[in-house]
Amino acid sequence: MNILLIGAGGREHTLAWKLIQSPHCSKLFIAPGNPGTAQCGTNVPIGINDFAAQEQLCRDENISIVFVGPEEPLVLGIHDYFAAAHSRTPIGTDWKGLIGPSKQAAALEGSKAFAKMFMQRHGIPTAAYHEFDASNYTMGMEYIQKQPLPIVLKADGLAAGKGVVICQNHVEALAEFELMIRQDKFGDAGRTVVVEEFLDGIELSVFVLTDGKNYIIFPEAKDYKRIGDGDTGLNTGGMGAVSPVPFADAIFMDKVRQQIVEPTIQGLQKDKLDYCGFIFIGLMNCQGNPMVIEYNCRLGDPETEVVIPRIKNDLPELMLATLTGKLNEIKMDTDARKAVTIMAVSGGYPGDYKKGFPVIGLDELDIPDTIVFHAGTTLTDGRLMTNGGRVVAVTSLGDSIAEAAEQSLYAIEQVYFEDIYFRSDIGFEFR
Repeated sequence: MNILLIGAGGREHTLAWKLIQSPHCSKLFIAPGNPGTAQCGTNVPIGINDFAAQEQLCRDENISIVFVGPEEPLVLGIHDYFAAAHSRTPIGTDWKGLIGPSKQAAALEGSKAFAKMFMQRHGIPTAAYHEFDASNYTMGMEYIQKQPLPIVLKADGLAAGKGVVICQNHVEALAEFELMIRQDKFGDAGRTVVVEEFLDGIELSVFVLTDGKNYIIFPEAKDYKRIGDGDTGLNTGGMGAVSPVPFADAIFMDKVRQQIVEPTIQGLQKDKLDYCGFIFIGLMNCQGNPMVIEYNCRLGDPETEVVIPRIKNDLPELMLATLTGKLNEIKMDTDARKAVTIMAVSGGYPGDYKKGFPVIGLDELDIPDTIVFHAGTTLTDGRLMTNGGRVVAVTSLGDSIAEAAEQSLYAIEQVYFEDIYFRSDIGFEFR
């Protein structure tokens, strides 16, 4: 099969790395890709939201499967676009379909309010909440002042993983509320704000692949959002991740399956939401009970960098089973070893940062059970340069989280670019 992978980050490099290991993957195209994905397949200069150019590529190259990495194309309706295009004129002789939900179903990530209503409607455990916008702004201010601390404010729309603010006092919460709604802190994403009860516990991420009826659960992961060691400082897109999560034992994961995963799949069917792809469920472990923080409609980043290397299954086979409604015939086969990824970022991230610095040391890295994934790099005149806030992720596998973390830390210390920064304590509570 010829496969088109949409995206350009560390998640997409990880997926490309896995896809080409399959004998079922004849050709792999990545749009637009990065220097890391170029080592796995053919990068094509097509933007993630340029659906027409993607469709033409699929027709020209007889693509069988389109795999969508990032959330934005899904929320904008890439699934619906390709379904309509294929309905008008078959895309190719071997067309199987697109991995990713419909635009309506992708609102589970695209709108926090939509997701909360879905959970409420289907009895899925989550924090109490209320939503506000400019029309009931004063009511929102009054509501916030009556809430116990801390208070969670979430921009309703997509905000690149940075639209959640946890406020420790009411003055801060009121100020953030005003910044979101009246001063466009998150642009259109924050015009509606979900004010949510704070859940006290430990976060983790669970990934479910579903054909809309059947499902399989991938290995769970925990990512680290805060910029500083000890989970301090500003929220980022993710500074690292670990998998598995030690407290997510069989008893806890059975609760996740019964109380969250199955009601979610049943809810999709009841609401007639067309869903064929990944559901990323952000959870909080509240004294042994799972509560949903959020849904995402794709794999996470940097969680992908620790989950996918632990999967022994053939990824194109999983995709094909998803598109043909045969996931019930699949058994997940997972590497028992632990995985830890550490992200090297540009100085100043998640605020202002500079890019265009040479990345040194990657070519010399040759450490068993350690893989480097490109997240924000580019080639300029043949030289590898920084091209984003998160630059590279280094993933290692080991018999313990401590061993894997030490190996990733050792490897990332061999990499250099100007103002490089990384956390040295990823997985600290499990070491």
